[in-house]
Amino acid sequence: MTHELPFWFEAASLAALIVLLAVDLAIVGRRPHVPSMKESGLWVAFYVGLAVVFGLIVLAVGGAAPAGEFYAGWLTEYSLSVDNLFVFVIIMSRFAVPKQHQQMVLMVGIIIALVLRGAFILAGAAILEQFVWVFYLFGAFLIYTAIKLVAGDDEDEYKENVAIRMLRRVLPLSEKYDGGKVRTVVDGKKLFTPMLVVFVAIGSTDLLFALDSIPAIFGLTKDPFIVFTANIFALMGLRQLYFLLGGLLERLVYLPIALAVILGFIGVKLILEALHTNTLPFLNGGEPVAWAPEIPIWLSLVVILGSIAIATVASLAKTHRTSVVSAQEAGQEDAQEVEEESAEPTPSGPEAPGR
Repeated sequence: MTHELPFWFEAASLAALIVLLAVDLAIVGRRPHVPSMKESGLWVAFYVGLAVVFGLIVLAVGGAAPAGEFYAGWLTEYSLSVDNLFVFVIIMSRFAVPKQHQQMVLMVGIIIALVLRGAFILAGAAILEQFVWVFYLFGAFLIYTAIKLVAGDDEDEYKENVAIRMLRRVLPLSEKYDGGKVRTVVDGKKLFTPMLVVFVAIGSTDLLFALDSIPAIFGLTKDPFIVFTANIFALMGLRQLYFLLGGLLERLVYLPIALAVILGFIGVKLILEALHTNTLPFLNGGEPVAWAPEIPIWLSLVVILGSIAIATVASLAKTHRTSVVSAQEAGQEDAQEVEEESAEPTPSGPEAPGR
């Protein structure tokens, strides 16, 4: 549902978040560097803590319903964003972005994504306001996406989209980076650097990810303000999370299954809600389906948190077992090589060395 949160609260919240993003961008632009694990961890903790505090403020201002929806939406978006980091790693490698400028690339890409997602959210809210039956489509799409994740058809490959290919054809591009600059001068000619292409790649790729994340969060709340703020908080900590996780991303082997459970659950929730408020004339005579239950937000939170927790613990346990087995096998191979070397006959007699 759409909650009647005070206008002053929504305006002040959005203004504060915009200022925070601007300050973050200024800090990154002034001192490009590769953040340490400690720095990345502190920033991630800061943004996670900020989201928790914001949810508590929503609780105080609007009550338990919007606060619960914010937490559920934020956790869902954050989980999906972690999965998106796999593709960001590929993009950084594909375009050979210097490590000290990767923070800037992620930050600008995230801001581009937020602007585009804002338009997407407003359009989605307007459509849902007029056409409730769209929930059937959203629900079916999320279930389809969940099945693809479980089947392993959701490949983490990066392919240049239409926007990137058009940029390459239309704009004069240099072959090399010039620090963090978007434009440079080569042999007296003004050219765009590959940095511009990377900015668009990150932003447009994240927008494509929104094709499943936006319908998912609309399955948890219909309030555009909560949808947008949940997206902001999920994306704001993404840059630091990229550096914090690093190689650990490959250890989250069961994350796709957790995301499949979450998306499948929300897909079923959307279809049940569509049935509960049905207006399609060819279904139940255009009347709401009485047996269709409404899934409470607390159950959504339990499913989301439980799926993430179980997937994380199971992933770390599996990768730990794999590393132990690999170490044991490597030790056995080394021991076997030593035994084989010691079993070789020692030269003796007149042909023995040193005689």
